Amino acid sequence: MPDTPQSTRPKRQREGFSLTRFVVLVPALGMLLGAVTLTVVGAIEVYQTIASAFDAHAETQAFVIAFVEIADVFLLAVVLFIIAIGLYELFIGDLPGLPEWLVFHSLDDLKSQLIGVVVVVLGVFFLGRALHGESPINLLYLGGGIAAVTGALSLFLRAKH
Repeated sequence: MPDTPQSTRPKRQREGFSLTRFVVLVPALGMLLGAVTLTVVGAIEVYQTIASAFDAHAETQAFVIAFVEIADVFLLAVVLFIIAIGLYELFIGDLPGLPEWLVFHSLDDLKSQLIGVVVVVLGVFFLGRALHGESPINLLYLGGGIAAVTGALSLFLRAKH
């Protein structure tokens, strides 16, 4: 039976609609650019911190704090990178050569991976605040808030699995 205009219309509509998935390239590229930007900023901070280590008045405590804060920047870059990879894989197509933990088959896979990284980022942030010498009451409030968020995310993950 030859294709009639009426029988090809739904096929063209499906094909046209499936092309809308490429709209997700915008946030995926945005997250990738954010990850690259944070990585460059972190690298510059590493260079500046190492260069200042050879100053006559260098204090070890300052370098520990600086590197913990730099680790936070790099971890945020990783979060953005994971989001970029995940969005691309879920909506556009597979990326060859990725480790298994970066292969996403569903939005739940992406969310689970992100929750793990977010918990680490929160822990590093708390460590940075503690090293800065925050007041004990502020550390208590911050730690309680981070614990509440971590607990909620853990419950969310448990409910999904």
